[in-house]
Amino acid sequence: MKDFRRGFFSCGQRNTRDHPAEEVMTLKDDNGNGEAALEQPSVTPGAENHKQGKYKIKLPKFKKGLRTPKAAIETVESPSPIDHSAGEVMTLKDDNGSGEAALEQPSVAPDAENHKHGKYKIKLPKFKKGPRTTKAAIDTVECPSPKELSFEENIKEGCLKEAGHQLITREESLFQPGAWQEAVEGREKEEDELQKDYESLLVEVWLAIHKSFSAKPGELEALRSAVSAIMQEEKQDQRWQEEAGVEAPEWRPRQCRHTHDTILKVMTEKRMDCMEDMAIAERLSSSLKEEICKMGKQLHADLLKVAQDVKVCYPTEFNVCNTYARLYHQAFSSRLVKMAEFDLDVEDLIYLLCWVHNYYPNDVLKHKELEKDIDCEALGPLLPEAVARPLEDKYLSKKESQVGMWVSSALKKEEDSWRSSLLTELILDSYYFSPIAIDVIQVVDAAVKETKTIFGDLSRAQRIMCQLEIFLIRYKKSLEEFLEVKHVNTNAVIKANLPSIEQFKEYLEKSKDLLPVETYKTCLTILEDMENGAYGHFLHIIHAKLKVQYKQLWTQAWLEEGSWQLVELLESHIWDYGDLKPTCRQELASRLHVQVIVEYVTRMMKGKVKLKDKEQQDVAASLLCEDSKKINIVFIEAGSKETWLQDILPNIAEVLRLQDPGSIQLEVITLTQHYPDLSDKHISTLLRLKSLPNVDIKRIKESLAVNRSSGTPGNTHSFFSRVKLPKWPTKI
Repeated sequence: MKDFRRGFFSCGQRNTRDHPAEEVMTLKDDNGNGEAALEQPSVTPGAENHKQGKYKIKLPKFKKGLRTPKAAIETVESPSPIDHSAGEVMTLKDDNGSGEAALEQPSVAPDAENHKHGKYKIKLPKFKKGPRTTKAAIDTVECPSPKELSFEENIKEGCLKEAGHQLITREESLFQPGAWQEAVEGREKEEDELQKDYESLLVEVWLAIHKSFSAKPGELEALRSAVSAIMQEEKQDQRWQEEAGVEAPEWRPRQCRHTHDTILKVMTEKRMDCMEDMAIAERLSSSLKEEICKMGKQLHADLLKVAQDVKVCYPTEFNVCNTYARLYHQAFSSRLVKMAEFDLDVEDLIYLLCWVHNYYPNDVLKHKELEKDIDCEALGPLLPEAVARPLEDKYLSKKESQVGMWVSSALKKEEDSWRSSLLTELILDSYYFSPIAIDVIQVVDAAVKETKTIFGDLSRAQRIMCQLEIFLIRYKKSLEEFLEVKHVNTNAVIKANLPSIEQFKEYLEKSKDLLPVETYKTCLTILEDMENGAYGHFLHIIHAKLKVQYKQLWTQAWLEEGSWQLVELLESHIWDYGDLKPTCRQELASRLHVQVIVEYVTRMMKGKVKLKDKEQQDVAASLLCEDSKKINIVFIEAGSKETWLQDILPNIAEVLRLQDPGSIQLEVITLTQHYPDLSDKHISTLLRLKSLPNVDIKRIKESLAVNRSSGTPGNTHSFFSRVKLPKWPTKI
């Protein structure tokens, strides 16, 4: 009984689950006392036969076994009830290397009511002793060593590097010192076989090189192996060269690297001759354009293939991207040189130069995936200077001739419209307009952009822009000749051409960098002369109509009534030019604004009225301020930009109003600071208007000589230099 308890409780009855019949249980001896083989007893079916969760069971007989470590038998505890088929066998591994135990599954009584507190009535199986096996022997799986491929098998599998290494080993064995003592007949046979194998290897190597562009990214392993084989052969060549006193094989040196580069050259030449059909090339207007386009696109696609896929198969020292770029550059260049020998028409010439100067260097070589791998400077120009320069001169000469012809045609059309008196054609958005500037600028600008497209920069565009100077000279002359003769539509023609002159000035300023400095200045002077002449024509007409009102200024009538008639006439004449382009109308109003104020001050300086007392001086000062306000309102509403003119008459009025010589002196000094061109003669004439004593005038002028240059405000204007003084001023 004591032996039973020790054997039974050492099995650790912790599992309270119901197990189906024939289930196998492995019980672990928690105390490490050995192992027991148990046969499962039958369980009494009645639930009343147990008390406090213990089954009434038939005790089995224990067979004494060998003492086994605690870890020898693992206890299998299922987290959930699992049904196992009858007769299932479970093999247990001895973690401590003590052996294996195999047990057969006994039957288990199916009645669940015969247990309490989860304890089964079971029949203990017998444990069979197995041979002692180490843990390492169980865990380690021995793999057979890979079989070394033969030379023929390596060739078949595309392992060219390995095949080459085998041949080098045979070569070194065959040609090692002392090998010549072997039989001559056998040695010659080995040499012949070795040389044939080398030839077979190189055939596969060169075939892999030829497939560089046809292989897909995942099929380039053969190319990588071929390149490695080439490098092996190069090292073997070098070894034989460095080996002193030893005769090298007759096939050394093989110079595989040189052969490789030669094959690449042949490949690139062939690919440039046998280009793929491209839909984009078929849309071009000539066979020469199609040929150039196909070559350029083929070159671009192949270089991208090299940079994306082929490059990774080569070591850095091959510099494969630059090698391919150099070969394609040479192939493309040689074909373009042959094309340049023909007498090309303008369109073909333009297309060829576009590829030479723009598409090839910018779109191909500077592609984002090529720029980092290709040394563009080392390649040089696509065409030699001796070939490119005549083509460029030919293009520029033809383009200059075309531009000159087109702008002459535009001017001829403009002159015809002047003489036809078809004014309705010149009306656009309620103002007169001429298309001459648009036509000419479009022609010149298109030629400039085309030149930039061809040459890649604007340095050659200066020759085209110089045609603009020639046109402007002719344009100015034509307009002057037209104005010399009276025409019914003279005013309309001038109004229509003022916007064109404005457009030419804007374009000239925008294209300033494209012109030589002297050419720019000449063109600007021509346009300013034309502009001054056109505005001068209208200003002359307006001033002629205002002449009567000008004569009334600074007279007794003016002191009594002011200049309201002048203001009314100004307003009516300005709005007579409502059919001018708004910007031109503003410019005319600004110019007229300046000239009216200049005329006003000039009439005042003539001194027809002397202000003998303070009362007259106050009246004159008030009239000056009032006239200034009215005149400036008219011009500001008309769009004049010369708002600074509104302060001139009030500043003069302040000098007239003051009575104290010291205050007058300070005001004159302030006046000279705002208008630096106010001369001593202007000051003397102004002070004479208020009948100031000569002594005071002299003192003021002396003070002015000292203070004129000090503290000049930044916002100054030139005005009094335009005011003409009488020829007989009183000398003080």
